[in-house]
Amino acid sequence: MFTMEGVVLKLPSFSQFVNPNYFSHRTPLKFPFNFPKSSSFSTASLSVPVPVPVPAATPVSLGHSTRPDFEILHQNVNNGSKLVYLDNAATSQKPSAVIDAVNNYYKSYNSNVHRGIHFLSARATDEYEMARRKVANFINASESSEIVFTRNATEAINLVAYSWGISNLKAGDEIIVTVAEHHSSIVPWQILCEKTGAVLKFVSLTEDEVPDIKMLQDLLSNKTKLVAVHHVSNVLASVLPIKDIAQWAHDVGARILVDACQSVPHMVVDVQNLGVDFLVASSHKMCGPTGVGFLYGKSELLAAMPPFLGGGEMIADVFLDHSTYADPPSRFEAGTPAIGEAIGLGSAIDYLSQIGMQKIHDYEVDLANYLYENLHTIPGVRIYGPAPSQTVHRAALCSFNVEGLHPTDIATFLDQQHGIAIRSGHHCAQPLHRYLGINASARASLYFYNTKEDVDDFIRALVDTIGFFSSFK
Repeated sequence: MFTMEGVVLKLPSFSQFVNPNYFSHRTPLKFPFNFPKSSSFSTASLSVPVPVPVPAATPVSLGHSTRPDFEILHQNVNNGSKLVYLDNAATSQKPSAVIDAVNNYYKSYNSNVHRGIHFLSARATDEYEMARRKVANFINASESSEIVFTRNATEAINLVAYSWGISNLKAGDEIIVTVAEHHSSIVPWQILCEKTGAVLKFVSLTEDEVPDIKMLQDLLSNKTKLVAVHHVSNVLASVLPIKDIAQWAHDVGARILVDACQSVPHMVVDVQNLGVDFLVASSHKMCGPTGVGFLYGKSELLAAMPPFLGGGEMIADVFLDHSTYADPPSRFEAGTPAIGEAIGLGSAIDYLSQIGMQKIHDYEVDLANYLYENLHTIPGVRIYGPAPSQTVHRAALCSFNVEGLHPTDIATFLDQQHGIAIRSGHHCAQPLHRYLGINASARASLYFYNTKEDVDDFIRALVDTIGFFSSFK
């Protein structure tokens, strides 16, 4: 075995064991059209026109049409294999427009925001605040002041836990989460419960491996103060009915926070329609830079929350014996923010909006089904989460295991021998993996710039990987 628990060892070159021609490469399309050679022109030829068959245009998929915008995808890795990037649930790639926007900030108007009257500072402030308005419009917040820039979604959740949570929870109050939450939406609530004496309640899974919504309803009571759930699971690919859950939470006087890291990049998300109180997402999963995320909070909730961090920018006045604080969102953005990154996020939103989020979602649903159906045909493969159907739409990812193989061995071989980038591990969801009776899984996750050819390459490479390791048994 090439790995130990918690240790990844560099595999040797397997070219000495595996026939590189084990799987032939995709044959280029050939069009059998015979065009006549040029001949001398004659007016007589016009008397009897000869119809020339015109081949039907092959529709270009969204993946094929957008790939030219992502330079990073057009490279060979390791042993010269073409890169196939299927790790989008961890982070997405960035189009040239986003990279150019960040580069232009640093080249043309790098300056601190809000605290200068000169040209560079004024322009940086305008672009930074424009990015905030773009985020607000993208998720249909009622006003841009409901958007707080953070380092990432994790910090956004911690902001709510420390600011809203400590102020509003007491001993005996309850927070409801599911066993399928990311660690960033479990650990902050555990810390909050330790500080306040509140109780954390967990919703388990159904037989279909989706969070049990009926159990969630049954757990709701007048003790419930917060429901914190994901919109789309980064492991199970399941989608929760957030609008219904928000209504049920409000019916008992509770608030709802939604981890939308796996939904905002992939579908239309309308916070007013969903009726959520808080929602968090990360830039880097939606074609934007790392180092910036955002918190959406209803204006009346943010206005009543104390600061999360103290320092510059978040104050109104500072005296020797006390300070007064700025209105939201500045109250929660202490210090110099990630200016270039926020501007890059705004550019990413422009890019996604130009394509259209509904178009992205529709394309990814088809791609998700194609991935699931092909992966499901491989003997010994166990896919986690619900099976797709007319009523169940999976997100464009599959977490899986292969009988008898460690997921890290699978991911390592796919990378070193085939240039296929997937993820292995617990995906920051250890409680979920323990619930499923496993320690880790492999995960292939897609975005709109992926294609069915990418899926085909992955499936062929996975079959080769399984064959290689099976040869040692």
